[in-house]
Amino acid sequence: MGENITKEELAQLVGKSIGVSDWFTIDQDRINQFADVTKDHQFLHVDPERAATTPFGTTIAHGMLTFSMIIYLCEKLVPPLEGVQMVINYGFDKVRFSAPVKVGGRIRAASELLRVSERGGHILVKTKVTIEIEGGEKPALVAEWLTM
Repeated sequence: MGENITKEELAQLVGKSIGVSDWFTIDQDRINQFADVTKDHQFLHVDPERAATTPFGTTIAHGMLTFSMIIYLCEKLVPPLEGVQMVINYGFDKVRFSAPVKVGGRIRAASELLRVSERGGHILVKTKVTIEIEGGEKPALVAEWLTM
């Protein structure tokens, strides 16, 4: 988004969708890199041959890889706030992993503004983020994201 908005303008968006990101492909190279960084080399993620024998039929992304994509997928959905130099993570509520993301799957974020409040002189924003899987019946995950 381009133009800065005020806290009051942001508050008017509570209860509304604030956007849907572009689709993003989760490929095996990204899964392998995430496995290397986190030291989580469970075969479901990194061994296509063994993973083919599971009910998934292929490798799947780490749930935490999908979770970590929230920042990238959502970064352009909320317009910058007037007078705010930076936005930091404050935490997450109610994180649920509903469905695996298979290798080659495409995901996107859909976000809804839940609350805008003040905390310690800062603006606290609570956003519901749903990571959708293209063609999937269930989302990969749903979380309530708190940022300041």
